[in-house]
Amino acid sequence: MTHPLPPMPRQVGAVNWVGLWTLYAREVRRFLKVHQQTVWAPVVTTLLFYAVFALALGGAVRMIGTVPYLEFLAPGLIMMAMAQNAFANTSSSVVIAKVQGNIVDILMPPMAPLELAFGFVMGGVTRGLLVGLVTGLAIWAFVPVRIAHPEFVIFHALMASMLLSLLGLVGGIWSEKFDNIAAVTNFVVTPLSFLSGTFYSVETLPPVFWWIAHFDPFFYMIDGFRYGFIGRSDGTLGIGILVMLAVNGGLWWLAWRMLKTGYKLKA
Repeated sequence: MTHPLPPMPRQVGAVNWVGLWTLYAREVRRFLKVHQQTVWAPVVTTLLFYAVFALALGGAVRMIGTVPYLEFLAPGLIMMAMAQNAFANTSSSVVIAKVQGNIVDILMPPMAPLELAFGFVMGGVTRGLLVGLVTGLAIWAFVPVRIAHPEFVIFHALMASMLLSLLGLVGGIWSEKFDNIAAVTNFVVTPLSFLSGTFYSVETLPPVFWWIAHFDPFFYMIDGFRYGFIGRSDGTLGIGILVMLAVNGGLWWLAWRMLKTGYKLKA
């Protein structure tokens, strides 16, 4: 009689692909399960913003240079929806896991800190891009949205979703309760979004606020994204690309360091 062989331990190579895919799939399924709240609700909110500027504030007859205001506004609103939802996905996932006490289930598997960060961040990027795509299609139903430079649209959509996903991960690790992450949203994400030229051209600002806007990394992600649609930018595109790469690189390092040291994650 032959005896069954005992179970053998799984060999993990340089990258734990199984663990990485499982974490990413968990993050995606998590927001798709409540898609009415995580996908469709942001689309409705963005369309309401668009309606207010188009109808109540006379956006239909305004011009920004040679571009109709509604065409100028659309990319900014799409980017704002992407950014806010990418941030919400990673931040809420980490904070809920910490508050409920099941963060240990994520930290116990044999996954490197960078793998954990990548799984969380790519889940947020997926949600941000999905919300941006659906929002863009919804706006396109009301106003013709043309794409002048698709490579800028794709690059800045990816970089912006990644930046906010990383910021959400860092904020979620730092936060000990929902009030803390709400403070990050209210005092960091929302002000940077609204002061970045989402609704207006920064060229119309007084000199002091013009300089403030150019120190806001959100300005460069919206400006480059908008350039991809309408072929017009308020800033220097090359500098914007470098800023996006530098900020993302810094946030990747910070997220990796926090996970590696177990900052506010391990007792």
